[in-house]
Amino acid sequence: MIDRDRLVELAIRLVSTPSFTGSEQACAEVVRDVLEGMGLQVQWQQVEDGRANVLGTWAGSGGGPSLMFNGHLDTSYSGREPWLQGIPGFQPEGFERDGRIYGLGISNMKGAVAAYIEAVRALQDEGVRLKGDVLIAAVAGEIEKTQQGDAQGAEYRGYAAGSRYLVTHGGVADMCVLGEPTENKLVLAHFGSLWLRLSTHGPFIHTAFSEGRRDENSILRMRPVLDAVLDWLPSWEEEMSYDGVRGVANVGSIEGGFGWRASRTPHRTDLYLDLRVPPDVPMADARRKALEFARSCDGVEAEVYVTAPGAQIDEGHPLVGAVSEAHTQVFGSQPERDVTRWFSDASVLSRYGIATLNYGTSSGLPDAEFGENLDIGALVQTAEVYARTAMRICGT
Repeated sequence: MIDRDRLVELAIRLVSTPSFTGSEQACAEVVRDVLEGMGLQVQWQQVEDGRANVLGTWAGSGGGPSLMFNGHLDTSYSGREPWLQGIPGFQPEGFERDGRIYGLGISNMKGAVAAYIEAVRALQDEGVRLKGDVLIAAVAGEIEKTQQGDAQGAEYRGYAAGSRYLVTHGGVADMCVLGEPTENKLVLAHFGSLWLRLSTHGPFIHTAFSEGRRDENSILRMRPVLDAVLDWLPSWEEEMSYDGVRGVANVGSIEGGFGWRASRTPHRTDLYLDLRVPPDVPMADARRKALEFARSCDGVEAEVYVTAPGAQIDEGHPLVGAVSEAHTQVFGSQPERDVTRWFSDASVLSRYGIATLNYGTSSGLPDAEFGENLDIGALVQTAEVYARTAMRICGT
């Protein structure tokens, strides 16, 4: 059913079209041209300059539920980062070697986008006629990043920016499969994110005049705050547990002073926390708890600047049953269930009443030599699972 070579060719073409967050349009154009060539009704959504979503609809004969396959085009990196130089799997240049595809974005998640398209192509080749519509949405701006401080512009607008635009401009369906890299497990829930900034302040003074004023330095004032954070985080993680999965948090960044002007004490030092929030905790509650802690620290200014809720789908939902059955037929065994602590566009889709299940191939965790990669055999099998799921959900 699945054409391996056609799938691999498209996956490599997508990987080889750079689409760092904020510059996804060229990759969207590739998807648009392919979907139009398949005879799908294609909607072009210009999210902003240089960024677009593509929504292709394979219309059904009527009488069946609609199913969306959603995948983001933006990649976690650009490939220009100094620490990624010389690692081919972190470059936007895809290639095949020893049964695997290498290149930036192949697992997260251009391989899935290619698999969605090949699944529909395969059904068309077989002459299958579905009752319900199948939608393929290739979207911008999913990667976990946000504008903050001096980091402004499209390259920082992630966290479901594309899918948020999608659902407000007609891109809705009864249910959705997200092919995030799940190791072919059914992800029934994932955590959300709350990002918290803690700031300390102090005078901006020359070293020559700082004698006796060291305790006013904003960096040194942050020291007891960091100690308090480290004492508090275990209680947050315990309270934010979900279905046997412990909550998690990260001290993500600290900024203070100017390396090019160490002759001045910094007027401000910022500490940034990523606090993961389970899907059954309202973001307003999580925000209140985080700010209560922050405001308990003397002399600290606090700001919540990301609230991205988690998502969940009931084990008994028809989509879970359909993907589970399709997986079992293709792989020969029942798929595992999972709860993850990463974010996905299910956060937005589920809030528009679109029941969403994350199910995709391997995470393609990078090795030291080659970087991001994906097994072709597993990608072919996953594409077949998608095709079988469409037949079960949409009806034939």
